[in-house]
Amino acid sequence: MNFINELHSTFRRNADASACIKGSDRYPGLKGTVEFYQLCGSVLVMAEFSGLPSENTLCDEPIFAFHIHEGTSCTGDAGDPFADAMGHYNPHDCPHPYHAGDMPPLFSVNGNAFLAFTTDRFWVNEILGRAVIVHKMSDDFHTQPSGNAGEKIGCGIIHGKCR
Repeated sequence: MNFINELHSTFRRNADASACIKGSDRYPGLKGTVEFYQLCGSVLVMAEFSGLPSENTLCDEPIFAFHIHEGTSCTGDAGDPFADAMGHYNPHDCPHPYHAGDMPPLFSVNGNAFLAFTTDRFWVNEILGRAVIVHKMSDDFHTQPSGNAGEKIGCGIIHGKCR
């Protein structure tokens, strides 16, 4: 089966894993779903969000960093509500932005975002139980170790299904 046909057939089945993202106490309206579909040689990631912080101006609509983190919990403390999500998922000890958990940014449109992409940096079974994080700022794709993406504003744990 070629790649395009595989993608088309993927949309007719349930995701192999998903994460339900919830905003921190500072961003209670932030909600999202990230779905992961295992393909033959890659993983299709589809994400949709609402309630992202929005500037509602033409040239300042926010761009948000979006990563899989090593941790297995969306807990933390007053300084970082998702501190227990730990750092980016990086099983091969690569520099940023080549971590397995580094994903393309979310481009907000009036507080909403949709993203779909394929990756071969991880398989679905590797990321089960790990945290997905949305950051307040865009990733600069340069600063070590995490792209200077700022505050963690949303978190969800990857499970077999959204609960």
